Amino acid sequence: MIRWVFFSILFIILTIYGFQAVKTVTKQPWVYFIYFGITLIVVGNFIFQFAMSNEGRVLTLSKSYAFGFLLAFSAFNLVLLPFLIGEDIIRSAIGLYEKVMTQKDAFYLPSRRKFVSQVALGIAAIPLSSLLYGMFQGKYNFRVLNYTLHFDDLPEAFDGYKITQISDIHSGSFDNKEKIEYAIDLINEQKSDVLLFTGDMVNNKASEMVPWMETFGRLKAKDGKFSILGNHDYGDYVDWNSKEEKNQNLEELKNIQKEMGFDLLLNESRYLEKNGQRLALVGVENWGKGPFKKAGDLEKAASQIQSEDFKILMTHDPSHWEARVLRDPYHYHLTLSGHTHGMQFGIEIPGWIKWSPAKWRYKYWAGIYTELNQHINVNRGFGYLGYPGRVGIWPEITVIELKKGAKSA
Repeated sequence: MIRWVFFSILFIILTIYGFQAVKTVTKQPWVYFIYFGITLIVVGNFIFQFAMSNEGRVLTLSKSYAFGFLLAFSAFNLVLLPFLIGEDIIRSAIGLYEKVMTQKDAFYLPSRRKFVSQVALGIAAIPLSSLLYGMFQGKYNFRVLNYTLHFDDLPEAFDGYKITQISDIHSGSFDNKEKIEYAIDLINEQKSDVLLFTGDMVNNKASEMVPWMETFGRLKAKDGKFSILGNHDYGDYVDWNSKEEKNQNLEELKNIQKEMGFDLLLNESRYLEKNGQRLALVGVENWGKGPFKKAGDLEKAASQIQSEDFKILMTHDPSHWEARVLRDPYHYHLTLSGHTHGMQFGIEIPGWIKWSPAKWRYKYWAGIYTELNQHINVNRGFGYLGYPGRVGIWPEITVIELKKGAKSA
């Protein structure tokens, strides 16, 4: 409880200081009441959802929205902060100068300039409106990203073969069935040969996926639908009553995937065959750096395939590629991952800029990367987690076309 008291005091101090800009711009009391009213509702709801909840560590939809609103209004005040502090430094310097040079008895602090506060509020409104937009619109702004990858040793029968990849569904966060139905239709419209899902179907519990089984069961691909597990699928972020209950939850999720038509690869492989030729599809369980589960066993997963096979690897966390896959003697031509979500926030202008805070944690965080003549695609994710929105890093449906031969100039 002490940490919540400390957090509340810190948030209120930040809010009161940020209020100085509002007070400088307008003298209307009703504006002040609205400002502080919204602040109290936001922080009060956040404390209630996280401190008073009986859900333990489970991140519910209401918790996500409480965090999202807190993040938006905190960002607003944090942007105001450097303007106000900078102006206070200047005001203090002017006051000190006049005190020393004019030898006044009292120290006089000049009033804030309205223009500075207006500029500060205008700039602070950008992250506030962006984060609110991301919560209500951006999270369902689905994008289809198309890539063509060339391989000299691709079997000829698979020249032009199309793969659709989705990742990080996080069904426990959904709140708009119509938007999800639209995304499912968008995936099916790609008419790819195979559909690959690279983990995190739920946030915490298998039951989150039950209301969406019929919707995702409509996904189709000529050569089938394959999936792997992500770190959230194991139920590691729930305070279970027993180990048996946790294991039962995982079994339920496996059965749900089977009922929806997915072939779940648990450190296993499959062959995709066409016109007498084949490529190997390998799927490992989650392997992540740091505190994340390391259930992935690449050697076991590849035990039934040949080193000379053309190989596609599904592994949820891209850090696995860097740590274990890249220098594996089997040479995995294409690896498909997700996990990072691109932090659900960033700036992307194709050909100009690609930035997100995710790059501070993950070397490979979004899109196609090539190392040692091997490729990885890090999908930005279908759903969202924590902050219930997306800003600049939109939900992604990846379509990759395999081509035989070198890329033409």
